[in-house]
Parts: sequence; structure tokens; C-alpha cells
Amino acid sequence: MGLEASMTFVGNATTVLRLGDFTLLTDPNFITANQRVHLGYGMWTRRRTDPALSIDELPPLDAVLLSHLHGDHFDRVASRRLPRDLAIVTNPQARRGLRRRGFEAVHGLSTWETHDLVRGSQRLRVTAVPGRHGPGPVDVLLPRVMGSVVELENEGTCVLRLYVTGDTLFRPWLAEVPRRCGDIDAMLIHLGGTRRLGLLLTMDDTQGANLTELIRPRLTLPIHYDDYRAFTSPLVDFVRRTHNRGLKGITPVRRGDTLPLPLRTPKN
Repeated sequence: MGLEASMTFVGNATTVLRLGDFTLLTDPNFITANQRVHLGYGMWTRRRTDPALSIDELPPLDAVLLSHLHGDHFDRVASRRLPRDLAIVTNPQARRGLRRRGFEAVHGLSTWETHDLVRGSQRLRVTAVPGRHGPGPVDVLLPRVMGSVVELENEGTCVLRLYVTGDTLFRPWLAEVPRRCGDIDAMLIHLGGTRRLGLLLTMDDTQGANLTELIRPRLTLPIHYDDYRAFTSPLVDFVRRTHNRGLKGITPVRRGDTLPLPLRTPKN
């Protein structure tokens, strides 16, 4: 059997990424419908949906990829149930918080730093890329956010480059992501138009379309868009707006479904 790569959408920003011989879990969030998570400063939001998988139904994991330490991205179920020696790749602020919770193998990456997993002839490289959760000075009150570029190499050749945006707002300086890392094959884009106190904290349909137009991946998989009451921007608006701009590869995925990721064809 040849090399394969896929994404299973669990819900919110939680996915299972099977990339060659590696399996990653992103932003683990396993509370069920009608339960609440804390967003800090006395703010809460309630989940509308159930995750497609429970934590007990996960496959064996090589690592967790965590964009930031918010209750809807690393919840109390993950904190209680994930193995303390499981590798977690995140940002330095989240690393400190997770270490205080007893997680022993946390790698805190500053922007543009990398962390590698190696198995035989395959290498999985995670590069931390910029993200900003809130507008202007409000951003300093929110958890630090890390976007990620995940590259799968086989025998020294990159066969897949995946961009996971994290909970960032659109900013023109995100053009640095493909400029530094190279062309993006697939993008997991965090949407939802999260609003608190009238402030936009995650990309809505317009900002999401702006980022898709800027990055121009072969495949764009929208996630993080309807699982919580704090979300205000429906997925259908993003799909319509990207269609009107003539953007290709926009592929909504239902919770529980698995989609293949586009591997590069080796050059002779």
C-alpha cells in the first residue's frame, strides 16, 4: 500500500490527522452538547453539538497539535483523560499551562520554530506560524495562538504541506506563511466569526475568504464554525463568498467524515 493522508473531522477544531505513518490529534475538545467551557474573564460558551468521536474511540496517537489553551480547544475531558506522557506541540504560553496540569512531553514553539517526528524514512515537521486571536490591544488579554504548517516528508521529499490556521484573525502578514514555508496543499481554516462584547475573535466568512484567497491551497477544509453559541458566522456564508470569488477546492466536511488530503505526485 502506498503513502496515504487523511483528515477525520471530530468537531469544533478537533480533527484526527493520519499522515503517512503518523497520527495527530488537533485541539482536543470532547465535552458534549449543552455543556459549557470557560473562555476567561468570567466568560463562558455552551456547546451545541456532540463530538463525532469520544476520547475512548481515538486511534493510537503520536502527538497532539494544540493552537492555544482555550476551553474549547483543550477541554476538561482532554485535561483529565489524555496520557500525561503524550507529546503535545503548542506555543510557549500553552506549554507552561499544560506543564502545570502535569503533562510531561510538551513542546512550546515560538513563531517559525520547528519540531520533528521521525519514523523510518518518514519525517513529520511542525512549524509554528503567526496567529492573532483578537483585534489590536485586546489580543494581549487572550491566550497566545499558534498556527501550524505540518509537512510530511518521505525519503527526503515533501509529499504534503498542511496549514492549520488556529484561531487567528485575517491579517495581510499571513502571506509570510507560504512565503517562508512554501506552497500549501491543504488548509484547515478556523472560522465561526466568534464574537465577545462586540469584538470579532475568529475569522468570519469575509476574513476566511480573504485568507483562502491569500494562501490559495489546493484544498480548503473549514472547521470551527458552528459547535458553540459564540459563533456568529454560518458556514454557508463562507462557502457562498468563496464561490463568488471563484476560489477552488473549498470542501465542507461533516462531523465524523474522513477526507483524503492531496499528496504530491513524485517527479521522475
